[in-house]
Amino acid sequence: MKRRLLPLLALAALALSSASALAQTKPIRLVVPYAPGGPIDITARVLAERVKDSLGTVIIENRAGAGGNIGADVVAKAAPDGLTIGIAATATHAVNPWLYSKMPYKADQDFAPITQMLRVPNVLVINAETAQRLNIQSLQDLIAYAKANPGRLNYGSGGNGSAGHLAGELFKAQAGIYAVHIPYNGGNPAQLALLSGQVDYNFDNLATASANIRAGKLKALAVTTLQRAPALPQVPAVAETLPGFAVDTWWGLVAPAGTPKEVLARLNQAFVAALQAPETQTRFAALMAEPVPTTPEAFGSFMKAELAKYEKVVKASGAKVD
Repeated sequence: MKRRLLPLLALAALALSSASALAQTKPIRLVVPYAPGGPIDITARVLAERVKDSLGTVIIENRAGAGGNIGADVVAKAAPDGLTIGIAATATHAVNPWLYSKMPYKADQDFAPITQMLRVPNVLVINAETAQRLNIQSLQDLIAYAKANPGRLNYGSGGNGSAGHLAGELFKAQAGIYAVHIPYNGGNPAQLALLSGQVDYNFDNLATASANIRAGKLKALAVTTLQRAPALPQVPAVAETLPGFAVDTWWGLVAPAGTPKEVLARLNQAFVAALQAPETQTRFAALMAEPVPTTPEAFGSFMKAELAKYEKVVKASGAKVD
């Protein structure tokens, strides 16, 4: 009887082992809450390729809509088993909770942080002809002109509640100036308005503005990161004039709340290694994106601080999406 039982036990153990191995090779779904082709989508795909040796297949799923809320909600409501992760961004986890009157998820409760991925500086750019005509060659010149001529300057953005709008409102508040905000239907129309002289200055994404800065059509007055950007080391940070000013475009990885710590640690280890790889950093540099890998705890603290910061900024701007 024992001789017959041993082979059966061996077969059972083999079956269990095979089932366990199969479970470990299930693909991971990485939900990107924006359309394909943008910087967030591109960087997610680069990382998905780099972690396949350590984590297996990572499938990108684009779930755009509602300013990123639809995709973020997919992650929030997924099973906390490590097989669904997603992108958390400035909009989804810092701005939208204050901008939208109804939110499908709680940014500070429904997610488990894995690691911050990247940040991209925004840059305060002024139309080059306007800068010459008004003799504005520095951030200090812009502030001085605005204080001497309240309401004479205007700035454009991609719409109410957009990153450019909120950066502009924070800048006005900290600089003690008044400038008229002109919202456009997206970042490209706002940039065209700046290039044509319809508006005086914008807070634009560095990756978007860099070509026109190099061409001399736009003059970069300051970047919005706390420190100077490696891509524009000669351009000062706004914080050098207005201490503490920081409005980064950032994104990172999160899992559903309740995901086991050991699973989060494994995901963090794989993605941090991918972010630190020289080949990855070279590819991201072309997008003006700076890798900022962190521990889950550090990313969690960072997102909480950003959520608190944007509460004040969004409320001061008066922007609201019903």
